Amino acid sequence: MINITIPEPDVTILKQKDPQLSHIYGFTDFHLITREKGGFFAFYNDKDELLFVGKARKLRQRIKKHFEDTVSVMKNHREEVTKIEVFENESPLERELYETYILNTRQAKYNVEKVFYK
Repeated sequence: MINITIPEPDVTILKQKDPQLSHIYGFTDFHLITREKGGFFAFYNDKDELLFVGKARKLRQRIKKHFEDTVSVMKNHREEVTKIEVFENESPLERELYETYILNTRQAKYNVEKVFYK
């Protein structure tokens, strides 16, 4: 068995109690997420259950897309997200490995691709 150590997140943003503070489903700290770097990210609910794991070449744009577009697998579950963890990583190979490892070992609820546990 392969053992991968998941790093600590570089940025964690939490949903605000007053959703009117932000137009993005209660999140006000998107400015803390890098625009220029790649990495992977995880969405959690209020019970700290893993909802979704993703990766991106440009983190902020990709994460925001999950809250704005109509084709995201998260489009019907956006209200559930209360925490976003962001991990910066410039290696495409490492991003792929971390994403696949996390979503399968922690059984992400809404990921549909790369799932081996069902």
